[in-house]
Parts: sequence; C-alpha cells; structure tokens
Amino acid sequence: MKYTKLSAAAALLASSALVLSACAPGGPAENEESGTAAPEGGNGEVMTGEAGNKLTVEPTDTGKADLGEIETQDGSISYSVGEDEFISYNSMTPETYSTYNSAITERMISTFAYFGTDGEIYQNEEYGTYEKISDDPLQVKYTINEDAVWSDGTPVTAADYILKWGVENPRITSGEGEEATPLFNAIAHEFGLRVPDAPEGDVDGKEFTITFDEPYADWPILLDTAQPAHVVAEQSGMGMEAMIEAVKNEDAEALAPAAEFWNTGWNTSPGELPSEEIAPSNGPYKFKSWEPGQSITLEANDQWWGTPPATQELVIRFAAADTHVQALQNGDLNVIEPQATVDTLEQLEGLGDQIVIQQDASLTWEHLDFNFMEESIFSDSPELREAFALCVPRQNIVDNLIKPLDPEAVVMNAREVFPFQESYQEVVDAAYDGQYDEVDMERATQLVEESGETNLDVRIGYSAPNPRRAETVAMIKSSCDEAGFNVIDAGHADFFGVVQPQGDWEVALFAWAGSGQIASGRNIYHSEGAQNYGEFSNEEVDAAWDTLSSSVDPEVHAEQVKIIERELWESLHGIPLYAHPGIVAHSADIANVRNTATQSGAVWNAEQWARVE
Repeated sequence: MKYTKLSAAAALLASSALVLSACAPGGPAENEESGTAAPEGGNGEVMTGEAGNKLTVEPTDTGKADLGEIETQDGSISYSVGEDEFISYNSMTPETYSTYNSAITERMISTFAYFGTDGEIYQNEEYGTYEKISDDPLQVKYTINEDAVWSDGTPVTAADYILKWGVENPRITSGEGEEATPLFNAIAHEFGLRVPDAPEGDVDGKEFTITFDEPYADWPILLDTAQPAHVVAEQSGMGMEAMIEAVKNEDAEALAPAAEFWNTGWNTSPGELPSEEIAPSNGPYKFKSWEPGQSITLEANDQWWGTPPATQELVIRFAAADTHVQALQNGDLNVIEPQATVDTLEQLEGLGDQIVIQQDASLTWEHLDFNFMEESIFSDSPELREAFALCVPRQNIVDNLIKPLDPEAVVMNAREVFPFQESYQEVVDAAYDGQYDEVDMERATQLVEESGETNLDVRIGYSAPNPRRAETVAMIKSSCDEAGFNVIDAGHADFFGVVQPQGDWEVALFAWAGSGQIASGRNIYHSEGAQNYGEFSNEEVDAAWDTLSSSVDPEVHAEQVKIIERELWESLHGIPLYAHPGIVAHSADIANVRNTATQSGAVWNAEQWARVE
C-alpha cells in the first residue's frame, strides 16, 4: 500500500467541538455508540483499502479511523511525552499512573472503550463489546473478541477481569481496623466498590457480566486496563484456579503473593525491559528494546488480531520538553506535543512547510494544590491559604503566559467544567464570588501577620525542567514574597515519583489531563481518593461526590458539581489557574496524527500513524 501526502496547508482542518469536561462533564451519562467514524488526518487525509484509496473526511468525525485491510509498513515513527523514564508495565498504581508511562502501556494493553478527540466514549470493537442488559439492577455484559490473545499466545478471558475486580476491591485489605489498607496498590477501587460480587462467567470464557449495587455515572468506562491474570497466577506461585477462588472469596491472606507481584513485580529499571513471559501485549504493539535515558522502541505485535498498525515501530523518546522543537526539526522526533508557549509557537512556525501544526482547546488545566499533611504550614491554617490565594497573580499569569497563544484565554474559576463549555458560567456563579480574581496585597499581608507564623517558606513543587512552570513560580514569588511568604522554586525531575508522595512541598503546581469521565474527580478530592495527594478532607465534598457518582441523571451531576466547586473554593483545596492551549506538531510526511482534547494526547491513535510520500 502506497501513501501520498497533501501539502502542509491542506493539513489544517478544523478541530472537533469539545463537549465533555476533564472530570465531571455535563454530557450524557450513557453513550453506547461505537466509534466507527473515519477521522480527519493530521495531513488532511486517511488512507484506506489495499489500493491506497484516499478517504476525505469531515472535521466532526471523532473516533478512530477504519483503515480497511492494510499492511504494516517498515520503518519507525518517534514521539515523546517528556523526559521521564519508563517505570512499569503496570500503569495502574499511584506511583506509575501518569501520561508518561501510559503513552507506552496503552499501546500494549487494550480496553473495551476509548475516548475520541471530543471526549466522547467509543467502544473498541476490535477488542470486544459491552451492553447494558438491565437498569435495575444495573447489569453490563462484556464480550471479548474470540480471537483476542496475549502476545505469548494465552487467550484473553474473563479471568483477566475477575482478577481486575479483586485488584480494585477495597474490601480485600492488609492489616486490621484503622490500620487496614487495600491489599492491591491500585490507583482506583471503583470496580470493587461499585460491583459487590466478582464478574460472573466462565473463567476461561470470552463473556462475563457485572452487576452494580446501585447506578454509577461512569459505568461505560469502569473496566479499563486489565493486566494478564495468567502471569500473576504463575509469578505468584498461586496457580490460576486458587487465585481466582481467593479473589471471589475476598481472601486477603491467600491473595498476598498475588498482590506482592501485582504491586511491584512489573516495575522496571532503566534499560531492562520486562520479558514477554511476564509482560505480554494484547494491543497492536509490544516491547522491542530500551536504551536507558534515550528511548523505548515498540514493534508491531505479531499476535495482534485486529487492524495491523500502520508502521512497524513506534519509538517513545525520553526527551526534555525544551528539546522537542529542535528534535522535530532534526527528525529525531516526528510527533511532538510541546508545552504551549509564545516562543515555542514562534519556533514551530519558523520551520515552515516541513511540519504541520495543530492548535485547539484542551481538557487539561493548570492548578496550584495546597498540602494538607500535618507538617505543612497550610494544613491547619485557612488564613494562610487565603493569604496565599490573595497574592497569587492569576490574571498576570494568564495575560503573560497564555493569552499570547490563545487571545480568548481567561483565568479559570472552576475545576469540573471549562471556560469554553456551556455550563461554565452557571457553575462559577453558583460556587465562587470572585474574591481571588485580583491580587489583594493589603489583605494578604494582614492575614500573614495575624497568623503569627514566622517560618513561611512555601516550596512550590513541579516536574522540572518546565519553562512555563518556572516562569509561573517566579511570578508568584515576586508577588507573594511581598505579602510575607518566602516562595521557593522546588521543581524536581522526579517530583511525582519521589517528592510529591513524601510530602516535601507546600504547594504543588501541575495539571490534570482530562477525559470524558463524569466521576473521576472523586478520586482526586474525596477523602479516600487514591489521587488525593495532599490529603485534603471535607465531608461536604465527600458526600457530593458520592451522590454524583452513584447517579446516571445529568441534572444530579450538574447540581452536585456546583456544591463541589463551592466547597472546594470555601475550604481552598487549591487554586485553579487556566485551561491549557493545545499544540501538536508533526513532520509533514506523517499521516493520521490527530490532536485530541483528552488525557491520552496525540499518541491516542499512534497505531494509525504512517509515513507518506
């Protein structure tokens, strides 16, 4: 199959409308449509069919393309999320759950659903299908593709999802009483929390059913990544039959060996790829090689039963964000998602027709989070949190760092809805009175003095190097030091892996990358949330999230979001800053690169990227 390219000018198609928010969208709770639409290619075309016929598509197409019967072409395409090294085949623990790690593992482990470019949910029919078979109780039937196998030849079966239920079951614990913690170190426990009994179905079969104890807002995407049960059974020494029986019985003591392997057995050291024996793939790519500090190369999975990947190798480079534009120019990278800055955009535009630039809005938002751990100066001092919020120059940050890229950019005053969404102003009006819109140095200084605190070091931690965040911290320091704080730039190369979990920060500066999930914010703001890194706790917020997540009614969602936003402002969980402007740039000879507003980034359809002539 021969590929041809259009000019870079023809590549710039209109972006899809954004209809869902990062954590709690106002869209429908139930979307059972499958994603079969052909998308707009990054170069304005999608190739399909053995003869290489071109398919011209409309900008409203948002799912993955049906490329027809294609052959994988030789060669490689390179991409980078950032400089963070790969850390685990298991991306579903709090320590490994990141866009950096998922860029690799999501190419290797398939799921029943994915988010299109607009945040809508599409069924991944090459992997399997699901359907709601009952409303009361809520029951969902899953059917795995009959041909689905792990790359070691083992069939993908219900066993993988029975184990997943056990992994995400908060009732399977180690320790007793107040010391009890989930046995499996999973990033979320919604599956076990929402579904009281293990999936029903033949362990070795391709069908299974789950029954919820009450309605659940995000039921279509509850089942995400499932690691290979046969590997856990073997590596833990339990054997499949004993392990599955222990999961169904919620037998923590018996499952201890399985949990020990699941929690850490897939973690890696730079340059040492896990063998296919313990890290098989059931996606379009599998591991090939790892050059520590440089890149991981994935190759087409020869056991993949679906549409073959368009290109034989996908190279994920570990490259610092400030090197991406130069690497794109040099050909060391073919697809980049640089942090949107004025300098970056000017540099990209200077490369002319050799690249294609895609710009649109993003479901990713920047924020400052307070640390509520005991040792933090902000933990028991709402006055100091208020003082800090009053001295952070939010408008200046947006004016200087974001508006030159997006003239329509505004200071963001919500977390669960975005300024470009229809319900945004209604939510803000119900939750926030505007008191932190402008710097109030007089009041901030007064609150600092009244606190009586003398050690007011404020370490602002973020993943470094990151030029825009470094500038943000510098602007905050210039303002907040005047109020009596001592702001310290605590950017660290391993902020998320080491610094943040240890609590060695007063304020965290980072972004949540959104998707079409309705209730995912519960994991961030609820007292029991696995992503509640600052240990924030608020009974009203907890109750509102519990109500929202256990409903499929959009009106309930909208009502609870207002409560959540109001309480997060009143207790000052943190300070929202702005929605990220999105930029994707790629070599003009790469087809089918498609920017997306959701957390998967441009790499979401990397198996469709192809080099053209």
